[in-house]
Amino acid sequence: MATGDFDPSRAFRLDGEVAAITGGAKGIGRAIAECFARAGARVVILDFDGEAAQAAAESIRRAGGAAEALSVNVAHEKEIDEVFATLFANHGRLDVLVNSAGKSIRRPTAELPLELWNEVIETNLTGIFLCCKAAARYMLKQGGGRIVNIASIFGFSGGGLYPNVSYQASKGAVVNMTRALAVEWARCGIRVNAIAPTWVRTELIKPLLDRPDLIAEIERITPMGRLAEPEEMAGAALFLATQASSMVTGHTLAVDGGFLAQ
Repeated sequence: MATGDFDPSRAFRLDGEVAAITGGAKGIGRAIAECFARAGARVVILDFDGEAAQAAAESIRRAGGAAEALSVNVAHEKEIDEVFATLFANHGRLDVLVNSAGKSIRRPTAELPLELWNEVIETNLTGIFLCCKAAARYMLKQGGGRIVNIASIFGFSGGGLYPNVSYQASKGAVVNMTRALAVEWARCGIRVNAIAPTWVRTELIKPLLDRPDLIAEIERITPMGRLAEPEEMAGAALFLATQASSMVTGHTLAVDGGFLAQ
């Protein structure tokens, strides 16, 4: 992009663009969907929970945004291919993909059955791979696009407060897959980045929220002294999805209250 084409006043806008968000019905994904709609995007919420996705889309429309919903299981390649084909047929373009679908099963490693390990890896890692692959087919044809993956601080840290090996392994892989795809597609106009959230008040950490002692310890080891809210992830995602980050690719942006700076 030529320097003269950059307009700081418009850098954080997505006017007229199509943004698909997996896991967009709840939590971080929903906060990002609402933020992108306010920034002018037509949001397509992709979620395993079709009813929740429709409710999220309707809420965005009531607020004046453009949104629709499609049901998909990100661990199923056939479903993903069909959904992205439908999305592109309906809109003729796909400008942004946010991979926010994810799950966590906190269990001691010695007691973690292979099927539960696979369940987390299929959603958190394979699902992102399949969605990136499907989206890239269309982005390559149209000459570019942006992908934002949701990683985690546990893509860089072994944790320690509780065992969570499948989640940590999947998120570490997402960080490096983000780098690999960014390098592969950099000359094709596709930028691939990620954000690494800290503990965020969503359903994903509900079992932790029921333990005041654990929350107090999380707050103690976080320099800013608190958990994050879903909306605090949306600004980082918007930055990486817009021209504001036009020279950024292969980067994972920590949104963690200083946790990884220690």
